[in-house]
Amino acid sequence: MLILPVLPFPHINPVLISIGPLAVRWYALAYIVGIIAGWFYARSIIASRNLWGGAAPFTVAEFDDFIIWITLGIILGGRLGYVLFYNFPHFAAHPVAIFELWTGGMSFHGGVLGCIVATILFGLRRGLSILSLGDVTTAVAPIGLFLGRLANFINGELWGRPTDVPWAMVFPNEGPVPRHPSQLYEAALEGLLLLLVLGVLVRLGALKRPGLVSAAAAIGYGVARIFCEFFREPDAQLGFLWGGLTMGMLLCIPLIVAGAGLLVYVLMRQPAAKNG
Repeated sequence: MLILPVLPFPHINPVLISIGPLAVRWYALAYIVGIIAGWFYARSIIASRNLWGGAAPFTVAEFDDFIIWITLGIILGGRLGYVLFYNFPHFAAHPVAIFELWTGGMSFHGGVLGCIVATILFGLRRGLSILSLGDVTTAVAPIGLFLGRLANFINGELWGRPTDVPWAMVFPNEGPVPRHPSQLYEAALEGLLLLLVLGVLVRLGALKRPGLVSAAAAIGYGVARIFCEFFREPDAQLGFLWGGLTMGMLLCIPLIVAGAGLLVYVLMRQPAAKNG
């Protein structure tokens, strides 16, 4: 017997506004607002001498220049990650589709790799602390994760597995079975909760030990994502992989290991000397 969902799916148009052939989608807006909001939050972190125990290892103006690099890292890395990790056979057969970003398809883990490359290159180019750049970037990143998952929910994509919980929903593109609104789980854990945890670490002085916030972000996101994957339906073109794991779970394992390794490295080092 079919169990009807208690909560109806809110049918929100994925297109916020359209003018002729031009359309602004909620998903694109999530990226734009996430980057801008993260930028302003990062500026406030850099400007606070109390959080660093003195002056930050780089200026607000230098971080302003870094925004272009990190934006390219997110977009290029996220897209290439999706192509390689989630749907390579399709893009190998249709290479032009790689550039059709408006059709959707971004990978968080690919975006992470893109951001790492951008951070290393910018830090080396400017002679800045790569770990501290990473700490500020990861401290604000959950803002974009939160907004991105909300956009996934509005699009009715990346839905959850079938369930009979009272808050189950029938998604328009995958009915009539009620499913977990797993996008909201991810928005809450990978977004809001992670933002809160990293914010507390920052205020407790974690920035004085370069790499600590980045390590916590990698471990925290990996654990939250693996937990949410138990409620999320695997991508149709991949399904369940080894031992019932999903691609999202498998990609989080090296992320957690890397975060743990960085954490050990940071804790074995002496705290950074107080800046003047």
